[in-house]
Amino acid sequence: MTAVAVALSNKQVAVRRTWSLWLIPPLLLIAILVVYPLILVAAESRGSWSEVIGSSEFRQALLRTVQIAVCSTAGCLLVGTFLAVVISFVPFPGARIVSGLVDAMLALPSFLVALSFTFLYGSAGVLGAVTGGFLTTPWAVVLAEITFYTPFVMRPLLGAMSQIPRVQLDVAASLGGGPWRVLRQVILPEVRPALAAGGGLTLLLTLNEFGIVLFLGARDTTTLPLLVHTKGIVMFDYPAACVIAVVQIALSIGLYAVLRGTLGGRRARLV
Repeated sequence: MTAVAVALSNKQVAVRRTWSLWLIPPLLLIAILVVYPLILVAAESRGSWSEVIGSSEFRQALLRTVQIAVCSTAGCLLVGTFLAVVISFVPFPGARIVSGLVDAMLALPSFLVALSFTFLYGSAGVLGAVTGGFLTTPWAVVLAEITFYTPFVMRPLLGAMSQIPRVQLDVAASLGGGPWRVLRQVILPEVRPALAAGGGLTLLLTLNEFGIVLFLGARDTTTLPLLVHTKGIVMFDYPAACVIAVVQIALSIGLYAVLRGTLGGRRARLV
């Protein structure tokens, strides 16, 4: 009996050693491709923190970044929820085609939306004479981000809404619940985790959006990613660019940790 126990113990030790060896390559890859560049950025930022953080340019860029991200995420939640409800519960010809187009939008680069906006709202665009200088305002960036990131909210919502039993909706309607009441008291509580996940992902993506802001070139719309580009590529002020990059990374990781904790706790309560 003792010999069997010893053999099993040795086998478990060998399995653990094997798994440990398999962990070394991915850890080395992460260290080389992720950790080492971040250490270099943090090291390069030394000595410039007080100057950059104390500048009005940085504070305005930080405020503008948060404003655009929050407004864009709120718009994506509203538009994405509306479109997901229509596609899921309002039968109409071509609903599956529209759902496929939503998936296709996820694969497109963001600058294509900005490019289409220049043809629509630019000075020589179709609606340029009507909208005036709309393309050069921060609201153009918000609208472009809503257009591009709404599918990131719709996709999890469509998946969650497809899991709602039709019988549950029929029972709610038979008990006198109107469409708005069924939506408010039955559908939205069921899809709340998917809505939170899509909104959290959208907030992270819009917080770090660079292509749309750069391509539109709106006045008074300098965000943190754009400021990193300006300092590092245009002005060759690498220490200042590294400071802003570190702040951007810390902001993104902090937001991700908050969202992860919130969604994880909600998932645990649901289970």
